[in-house]
Amino acid sequence: MQKTEQEWKAELTPEQYKVLREKGTERAFTGRYHASKEPGVYRCAGCGAEVFSSETKYESGTGWPSFWEPAREEAVETERDWGLLGMRTEVHCASCGGHLGHVFPDGPHPTGLRFCINSCALELEPESSD
Repeated sequence: MQKTEQEWKAELTPEQYKVLREKGTERAFTGRYHASKEPGVYRCAGCGAEVFSSETKYESGTGWPSFWEPAREEAVETERDWGLLGMRTEVHCASCGGHLGHVFPDGPHPTGLRFCINSCALELEPESSD
C-alpha cells in the first residue's frame, strides 16, 4: 500500500501518525486496548488489515496490548531495530508497513513470544453477537 506522507497525515490522528509512520511508542498503560478483554479482531489502524485476534491476547503486565501470535503468520513482518534500548525486533503491518510495536521472546506457551503492540496502531472490530 503506497500513500504519500501527506495522505497518511490526513488520515491518521497525530498519535497514530507518530507510532505507525515514525516508529513512536505510546506511554504504557495509556492505550485503550491494554486491558481490553473484548472479543474480536484487531486491525491495523493504518490500513485495516487483520493483524491480531483477541484469542491470542493476554495480560503481560507491561501496559501495552500483548499477543502470543499474529492473526496469520504473513499478517506482520519483523526487522531488527537498533535503538537507544539496544537491539529489539520491530513488528510492522505486512500490508502497509506501519509500525505496530515489538516482539520479545518472553511470552507464554505455545509460542513463547510477546508481541507488544501500541493500542493506537490498532482498531478492534468487535466479535458479532449473531
